[in-house]
Amino acid sequence: MPVQPTWDVSQIDYRAIVNDWHAVCLSSEVEEDKILPIRLMGEDLVVWRHDGAIHAWKDYCRHRGAKLSLGWVKGDRLVCPYHGWEYDGQGQCRHYPAHPSRTPGPRSRAYTHKAEERYGYIWVCIGEPKGEVPAFPNWLDDDYRKVSAGPYVYQANALRAIENFLDVAHFPFVHADLNGDPNAPDELETYDVNVTPEGLTTSEIKVFQPYGDHRGIPVTAKYAFSCSSPTTAYFEKKTGDTERFCTLMMATPVEQNKCIVRLIVAINFGEELTTEQILKRQDLVFNQDRRMVETQRPHPLPVNVRDEIHLSSDKLGVEYRRWVQRRAKDHDLSILTEAPTVDA
Repeated sequence: MPVQPTWDVSQIDYRAIVNDWHAVCLSSEVEEDKILPIRLMGEDLVVWRHDGAIHAWKDYCRHRGAKLSLGWVKGDRLVCPYHGWEYDGQGQCRHYPAHPSRTPGPRSRAYTHKAEERYGYIWVCIGEPKGEVPAFPNWLDDDYRKVSAGPYVYQANALRAIENFLDVAHFPFVHADLNGDPNAPDELETYDVNVTPEGLTTSEIKVFQPYGDHRGIPVTAKYAFSCSSPTTAYFEKKTGDTERFCTLMMATPVEQNKCIVRLIVAINFGEELTTEQILKRQDLVFNQDRRMVETQRPHPLPVNVRDEIHLSSDKLGVEYRRWVQRRAKDHDLSILTEAPTVDA
């Protein structure tokens, strides 16, 4: 029988993101010669590092299905805890302890996945990546101070979490007296959404915010959003002629109804601000978002735009849903249905 993913391949949201990069943990969480178990899209994986190189595999030994996360690293090999099979960094088994003189065949490989290290995080693709890890424009700019925030565990769909991030109309109500005034919500002006092969971008969207950033001061903010992957989005927020408050949000789909939100904040102002002040505001805002996103029904994002009611202020959300739907039709799942074999 073919090996099927544990999640329902008919689900549009997973089909749309199977070939994307997902931030699964901080780089610092993967110590040299240690094994870190993670979960991505309903699958148990292991991430491990040797000589600085990062590996991400299915948490599964091809011999008898034991969890590799219970094993250990021996030199440049990962050892299964059940019968001691030794896998090299490419996933090929190199040693059967019960048959030490026998050379393991090519069919005894572990299930390996692509892994990259970027922006202080480990990124994994369980399919076949169609492009690079999503861009973070401010990462190499020394004028910006970068702070990682989270993780925030949402009992909610990752695409719901990203769509919420892309939405400004909720600011006065979910983030009352912080990102908006519930007694005088902004009438949102028309904005443009550009759909390109690289993803979605918007023109600036202007809003008033009583507590606009980590300094606790009122600002008139101009947001410009971009989204190059359905689970990773970015905004640049202008709060003055030169002041910029930028955020990369990564929503890792653990299960279809559970995700982990991680952030990198980049600001080019407020040298007097402490890391604690920056994190306090991020914790407040994203926990407010979490409480709301967890209530949304149905849990999966309704990508058919006829399923819900939309206003002109929802233009970005509508284009996001259409984009997800198109990507789901394009992605090939055959790479996930390899039949298990034995080394004859």
